[in-house]
Formats: sequence, structure tokens, C-alpha cells
Amino acid sequence: MEFVNEKLIEFNQYLAGRKVAVIGLGVSNLPLLDYLYQLKAKVTVFDRAEIKDLSKTIIRKVTNYGMGMSFGENYLNELVGFDIIFRSPSCLPTTPELMAEAQRGAIITTEVEMVIELCPGKVIGVTGSDGKTTTTTLISEILKAKEYNVFLGGNIGTPLFTQIENMKPEDMIVLELSSFQLMDMKISPHIAVITNITPNHLDKHSDMEEYINAKKNIFKYQDEGGLLALNYDNEITRSFEKEALGRVMMFSSKSKIPNGYIVDDQKIKYCENGLRSHILDTKEMKLRGTHNFENAAAALIATQDLVDRPTACQTIVNFKGVEHRLELVLETKNRIRWYNDSVSSSPTRTIAGLNAFSLRNIILIAGGYDKNLDYTPLAKPIVDNCKELILLGATSGKIEKAVKAELKAQDKKMKIHKCTDLRQTVEKAKEIAGQGDVVLFSPASASFDSFKNFAERGKLFKKYVKEIAK
Repeated sequence: MEFVNEKLIEFNQYLAGRKVAVIGLGVSNLPLLDYLYQLKAKVTVFDRAEIKDLSKTIIRKVTNYGMGMSFGENYLNELVGFDIIFRSPSCLPTTPELMAEAQRGAIITTEVEMVIELCPGKVIGVTGSDGKTTTTTLISEILKAKEYNVFLGGNIGTPLFTQIENMKPEDMIVLELSSFQLMDMKISPHIAVITNITPNHLDKHSDMEEYINAKKNIFKYQDEGGLLALNYDNEITRSFEKEALGRVMMFSSKSKIPNGYIVDDQKIKYCENGLRSHILDTKEMKLRGTHNFENAAAALIATQDLVDRPTACQTIVNFKGVEHRLELVLETKNRIRWYNDSVSSSPTRTIAGLNAFSLRNIILIAGGYDKNLDYTPLAKPIVDNCKELILLGATSGKIEKAVKAELKAQDKKMKIHKCTDLRQTVEKAKEIAGQGDVVLFSPASASFDSFKNFAERGKLFKKYVKEIAK
């Protein structure tokens, strides 16, 4: 008998003729416009951008559909009297206008929350301060290797809401989930992974507690049949075990935990009641760095009930990684290797990148938009691993101050160069790099001071490297 998604049918019937607000005309909400128009919902779109700065194609679509529009600095002034509001991740549920509508009785949701609510398949969700995309993608690849039909979405892939009607109960839905998506979520994936939690996005969240509580929603609404993978080495994630309602399994690269997965002596091992079995040799993996070995361990936990271990391990060995994550861009004739790690928008991610290399011959390019993070922890890894430092962007002063203090404490010297743009950093790195050196672009900062996102920043870095460094 052909599967019929009764929940989706009921939701579509609810939407018909309702007053619906769509906040944000980004990639995750655009497909909603077509979907809602077909259901004859009464839609108004909201976006902080001025109409002149928005795509003419988007405006033409909204106009042709006869949808209401509210744009510009005070774009939420007209957010009154809606039945359901699809917010973008950048519009937090703590926004006063959203809170007022929720108080009045409006349903506040997101594209990704409705995917979890309405899809018939098993949902695997991944969150964390670092490693989300690599872990999410790796889980997806492991499932595909076992010939599951996989839908990849959330922060990566394509928006999935309009694909729910194509999903079957045997399908797998794998989602990368940010704190902004999780913040007001009232449903959790069947399988949840938290890679780690460190200070991040504190320019948007009111405080660290709000950030942590948002992350908790990935497992808070699981039942006893749920599975939660946690990083034992991270004090915050380790503490979540006592709050979980389902099964919990840990992974660690620093402790000999009796149950779970450990990264030890260049191997990933499975531990059960203190007995360890060798799963795979990390030297065989194309991914590098302990943080990526931890990501692989998390992926093994998430897929352990769905995919046999040999298939999962072979997929991990073959996995080449994701663009902008310790991505080898170029190796020159004199063996200078240039790496693009543009995704590293926090000190902890850059520390992980530095620790992925065994030699102390790194020329680090760092700096960017200031998310109000503490750069003191980054100073010692820079001093211990780098031969020279190249800085740019709003955080360059913070990083320089922290590194100089550490140099003084260790009675060491290091050349620190200041540049005004990304091209200049590549030119400076080429000038100072010698045979066998590693040039690592790992900003430890967000990209929003000069770029749309980290991907745009990484692509431009690669372009300059290929033009200048070859």
C-alpha cells in the first residue's frame, strides 16, 4: 500500500486560507513561498533589507503571487494578527514583535522544525559549536553507503520542507542544527549528536546560558527510545547525560571511558564495559586532526543501529572532508602547503586546526568580524605552533594583544604582520613562507565584516592562493 502522510495533509489543510508570515527571504524560506501560494495561504513576507537591495526575481515572485511585503529597518512593525509565522534563523524568538505575536496566540516555527514534526522518516540531528557540518555530512555519507534514501538539510543542503511529501517512513533525514534554529524548538530528532559546546554567537545570544539552553533542545524532547551522542571531553556536553531521557553514548579523545568510542593511539576504538576493540586506524583516514577523529566517532554512534560497522568505517576512511574545513588548496614545488579553514569562526576551531599539524612551521592567517569572544585561549597554541602570524580584520587587535602577552610569558619572539585585506595576506604569506611550511587560513573570527559568509571568504582565499602562490 502506498504511504500517505496524514500529518502533512492535516497541516496543509490548516494552512489553507490562514494568515502566514514568512520572515527572511533567505535560501531556507524561499521555497516556502511557492508552497504556501499553492495552498492559497494569505502570505506576507518580511525582511530587514531594503527592497532595492533584494533580488528582483524574488520581488517579482512576491508581487506576482499577490503577497504582502514589509521591508527595511522597521520591517516587523506590521507583524500583527498572524496565525502562523515562519521565522528565519537570524530572527530570534526573543525578538519583541515575535514574542508579542506568540503571546497573542500565533504559532512561531521554522522550516526545519516543521520538517522534524511532519516527516515520516527517522531524523538525525547534529549540533555543536564546532564540527557540525563535517559530522552531519559524514553521517549522511555512511547512510548512503548502506543505500538509504537520505535527505540532507538544516544549515546545509537544500531546504527540505517542500520535499516532505516525497519522504517515506524508511527514509533518513539528516539535519545540521544551529542554536538559532534550536532556540524555540519543541521537538527533538530521534538521534541527536552534540559535538561540543564552547562560547560562540555571544553577539546574538543574550548570554552563554541562553546559548547552552538552545543546544539542549536537540535532545530535550526525545523519549526513552532516543539516542544521544555526547562529547565526554567537553564539560558542558558531558553534563547533559543526566538530563537525557533516552540512551546516551559518549566519545572521547582524552579519557579512557568504559563505554563508548575513544580516539587513542591513532586508532578509534569501541569500548563496552571496559573492553576495547579496535575499529579503525586514523592514519588511513583522509581527514586530519583529532577534532575530525572525534567527528568520525560521533558519526559512528549516530549510525550504529542503522549501518554495519565495516561499511561505516570504510566510508569514514574514504571521506575527503567538506570545503573550507582544513581544505588543502595548493602544494607548491617547494612543498609549501596552503590550507583553507575559513569555516573556523571561533578560537576553539582555529586551535583544533593548529593541532591538526605535527610540525611547528605554520604561518597562520587570522582575524575578522568580532563576535565578542575571548581570544586569550588562542594565544598559547599560536605561540607553540606558528613561526609567524598574519592578522586582518576587526579582531586583529585582540588576537595580537593576547599573543604578545603569551610571547612575553614564554620569553619568545614571533613576527606579527598586519594586513588590510585578504589578498594582501596571501601576498605576505608567499613572501615569508619557506620550504615545507604550512600556510593556514583559519580566521578564528566570523566573516561578516567583509564577506557574506565564511564560504564566500574561503572561495576568495582559494582564488588568491591559486593566482599568487603557485
